[in-house]
Amino acid sequence: MRAFLEDRVSLEALPELVKQGGIDRALWRELAELGVFSLRLSEEQGGVGLGYAEAVLIFAELGRRAVPGPLVWSHLAAGLIEGAASGDVVVGGLDQTVPTNAPVLVEQLEGIDTLLVLRADGIRQLDARSLQGEKVENPSDPLTPISYVAELPAGEAIGDVAAVGRLRRDGAALVSGQLLGLAEASLALAVAYSKGREQFNRPIGSFQALKHIMADMYLRQEQDRAAAYAAGATLDDPEVGDPDRAVAVAKLICQEAAHKNARACIQIYGGMGFTWEMPPHYYLKRSWVLETFFGSAEEHAETLAAAI
Repeated sequence: MRAFLEDRVSLEALPELVKQGGIDRALWRELAELGVFSLRLSEEQGGVGLGYAEAVLIFAELGRRAVPGPLVWSHLAAGLIEGAASGDVVVGGLDQTVPTNAPVLVEQLEGIDTLLVLRADGIRQLDARSLQGEKVENPSDPLTPISYVAELPAGEAIGDVAAVGRLRRDGAALVSGQLLGLAEASLALAVAYSKGREQFNRPIGSFQALKHIMADMYLRQEQDRAAAYAAGATLDDPEVGDPDRAVAVAKLICQEAAHKNARACIQIYGGMGFTWEMPPHYYLKRSWVLETFFGSAEEHAETLAAAI
């Protein structure tokens, strides 16, 4: 997966992806052919037959390259929505399980075919092409276009309350994998840049202050890795621990580490880190978006507190 993404989604191409906007259907089908969406489906269902641990690894690689699109939602929809596993149908999602007065913002509305809505009473499926939305001009993540939708129809019920809980938990585990990938990529970029950038006739990576920053980034990355891998392994084998607790730990740790590592990477790049030509700010903005998926930090902290 890493080799494929390094060839297919280069960091240098990120500004061009922003200009293109939307979802690259050709890339989406290639990811489907590699088994990204059918990874956890059984072989009898036409899937790969692997588990959550492997899924976390795959989504970490997708995070490393900041691959755009509702990847987690389409993965979760495999087996629920016909065509999701094959990449023929792009599935987006919206989590409305927690009551809020915030406006309804749908990711990639113009590029998705179906919208899954998680509500307190179950899962609903909506035809995304029938929704009327107003595109937000400057989204937080330029690779994640969003649209304001004034009203959502009731949709078709395709899952009960228990299914909502499973999808939110599984989605949080996979997003933790993406956040791990962001933390890893931020550190890799910082180290590479600090070796090549020189000041006072020395690589800036030789300066003790920057060594400390990157050492802290490495520690956060390894905490991320342990938490994300543990969540995947626990979901595969619940006898080794509490899956809900493992996933809550992963989401909390991974979202903080991804955000802090991306900020540190920009600091090491200096003013260049904020420019469109440089990738660090894409990782910072993607971390902002992923932090909001499948439960906020406060919600996962409450889950952990309740388990103590």
